[in-house]
Formats: sequence, C-alpha cells, structure tokens
Amino acid sequence: MATEQHDAFFLGAHLKYVANLSKQKESLESCMSEHMRVSGFYWAVGCLAALGKEAATPAPLIDWLIACQHPNGGFGGNLGHDRHLLYTCHAVLALAMLGRESVVLVDETADFVASLQQPDGSFVGDEHGEVDTKFTYCALSVLKILKREHKIDNDRAMAYLATCKNFDGGFGNIPGCESHGGHIFTAVGALAMGQQLHQYVDANGLGWWLCERQCDSGGLNGRPEKQADVCYSWWNISSLVLLGKLHWINREKLIQFILNCQDKEDGGIADRPGNVADIYHTFFGICGLSMLGYFDGKEDFGGFQRIHPVFAIPERDVERLQLTAQILP
Repeated sequence: MATEQHDAFFLGAHLKYVANLSKQKESLESCMSEHMRVSGFYWAVGCLAALGKEAATPAPLIDWLIACQHPNGGFGGNLGHDRHLLYTCHAVLALAMLGRESVVLVDETADFVASLQQPDGSFVGDEHGEVDTKFTYCALSVLKILKREHKIDNDRAMAYLATCKNFDGGFGNIPGCESHGGHIFTAVGALAMGQQLHQYVDANGLGWWLCERQCDSGGLNGRPEKQADVCYSWWNISSLVLLGKLHWINREKLIQFILNCQDKEDGGIADRPGNVADIYHTFFGICGLSMLGYFDGKEDFGGFQRIHPVFAIPERDVERLQLTAQILP
C-alpha cells in the first residue's frame, strides 16, 4: 500500500481532462493524431475504466468507434481509413471495457488477423508488410477476446518471438534490433498469452535488465542512457509483474515520479515533470499506479478497477471474458 508521503492523485482534474478531449478537434494535437484516433479512444476509455467511470463514455463516440469497423473485418484508425491490426486491437480492447465486444464481426475480424501471419510466424500490421513484435501481441489479444486463437499457428508465433531475443535477455521489435522496454512488453505479453513465457524468457536476466531502467528520479527509461518516461511505468512494470520481479524496483520512488508528472490544474499526466500532458501518458501513468498498488485501500478511489498486466484492461473484464495468460511466480 502506498505511504502517506506521496503527493495526491488529482482524480477530478484527470476526469475533466479526459472529458474535454472530444471537444478539442481543432487543436494541433488533435489534427496531428487524426490517423490514430481509435488508439486515443482506447487510452481515454482505459483511463475511465480504470477509475470506474467507463459509463461516462459518450454514446456518439461509441457509435463512431463501431463505424470504424470494416464490413470485411478489422478496424481503421478513423472513419474511412484502411484497416490495421494495431487499431483493430485497440478498438476491440475498448469495446471489451465498455461491454460492447458483441458488435465486433467475429469471424471476419479473426480471418483478417490470421491473414497477417507470415510463414516465419511473425505478423504484419497490414497489407503493406511491416513486421513488429507488437503485431504479434495485437493478434493474440484480439483472437483471445474473440475466442478464435485456433486461427493462427501459435507455436510458430512463439518461436518467431524467440528470434527477437538479445544477449541481454531483452527483445527488439525484429531480430537483431536493440532491446527496448516497449518491445520487451509486446514480446513477453505475447508469450504469456501463448502460454510459453517460461520456455523462451530468462526471468532473472530480463528482470535485472528491466530493474536497471530505474533512474535517480524514480522513473523508468526504455533503454540505457535515456531519460525516464511515464509510459515505461506500464511497459517495464507490466513485464516485471509477468516475470514475478516487481519487488526488484523501488516502488515508492516510481509512484512519486508518476505523481510528479501530473498537471494539477488541467489534469492529465505528461511523460516527465513539467511537460505537457497527453492521453497516452495519462493512461499508462494510471496503469502504472494500478500495478504498483497506489489505489489499493484508498476510500477516495472506491470504484477503481485494477488493470491486468497482459491485456491492459481491467481485471474485471479479463475475468468476464475468461481470458488466460501465463504469469510467472
């Protein structure tokens, strides 16, 4: 449980920040992120769901998300955009948190996802062919929620992830690339969903690499010699939870770092103290606080929902959907 020395979590300001996002369509940030609006929606709904406020999601926005679904399966990043595995994953996760996963075209979407698996077991994001470990994670997330895991070759997908493993115990996004906190999570999370985490991961070696990412500020970076960033409070911490090594980092200092990144007046969480808040870091900051146990036992957060370290949705929804993943002791 968090100690009383920590700064406050500004719940009201953060809820107001999320509510105002849909009213900023003319802002530069909104215009620049139009191609990935579905991801922004997922992060926003994730914030609300974690805080027990997902019912506040405006119905017109849910209708908009459903309209981003293609008639032959899959979702684009916005209305009229090509379907893509990343946005399909974020749309399905958002709908699951809202209890609306039944609107997904199950077989069409599963066939779309399965069509993206390559002969070596990897996944591409769309027909243009970019390979990345995050697409393996996205594919497994979607198929598990849709109960269509049998559509892909799981063993080959797991074996491909092993080829992305490096000498330091971490994973790159493709074979031969540098280990990185984000890529490590997508690989470890996918291996957990594929029930082969124990087979391909050295928990002690990778756990040590991840705990070394904690900086003097208490925050975590994604790779050596980089600045701390709130988003790694999700990418790195979720991996440590899956490896059973969360106790290897200074939990109290990380909690304080996340709280220091809040915008106390306008709400939201930034990548680091003093910077401008955005919905991406707000969501992953809240996820980090969740896994660190900050909200546990606090009466002011009675509706709080603990976030699952693999699926990045509330554990309540993971249980309802009967989703499974391997977590090491």
